[in-house]
Amino acid sequence: MDVNKNSYTFMFAAIMVIVVAALLSFAATTLKPYQDENERLEKMQSILSSIKVEVSREEAAELYPEYIVQELVVSNHEEKPGIEAFNVDLTKEVRKSNIEREAPLYIAEKEGQRFFVIPIRGTGLWGPIWGYISLQEDVSTLYGAVFDHQGETPGLGAEIATAAFETQFEGKEILDDSGNLIGIDVRKGDASTQYQVDGISGGTITSEGVEAMILDCLESYIPFLKDYAATYSTAGSEL
Repeated sequence: MDVNKNSYTFMFAAIMVIVVAALLSFAATTLKPYQDENERLEKMQSILSSIKVEVSREEAAELYPEYIVQELVVSNHEEKPGIEAFNVDLTKEVRKSNIEREAPLYIAEKEGQRFFVIPIRGTGLWGPIWGYISLQEDVSTLYGAVFDHQGETPGLGAEIATAAFETQFEGKEILDDSGNLIGIDVRKGDASTQYQVDGISGGTITSEGVEAMILDCLESYIPFLKDYAATYSTAGSEL
């Protein structure tokens, strides 16, 4: 075969493309179960972190049922049965109106206290941002918060995933004195009230994204949580 012919070059390139594509496809198929398991464990780890239970990814599966005592889905301010909260794709749900969403909710117990863990998702400067926040039983006080991002700039927007930013949310209030949802105001360095935190210097758009996603996602839960908390408080029942 004349290796100097154009036909040889084209044939060689075509064979290489087919071989590489087959190898990539095999690798993707083989590694998919491991990728899914890692995502599942990371999700459990983040949920536990929002109630200040710090565990390694490997420990998350064992400790998760010890703290998360109930998983449910809220839709149109009511519990929607028949759906596994852990498997809800929040990326798709946040595209719907607050009334139409199937919003997953995790109820946790730790040291005799109950917490409501709420997944949140929104948009930063360069792409998706997400996280989990936990509310105390009064449905207003934030107990913990964890955030993450897909591609925010290191040292700027990516700082939302640092303890320095996340711990600001602890003890802040999301409801005003009349019980109306107001979310958290992410300020430009002058936070001073129980409804405000300082934003990221140089990460204004991502900071605004955090503020917007908290308010947007909480709207699906608050009426349900108020009823749930009142019922539990009145009945004094166990989950």
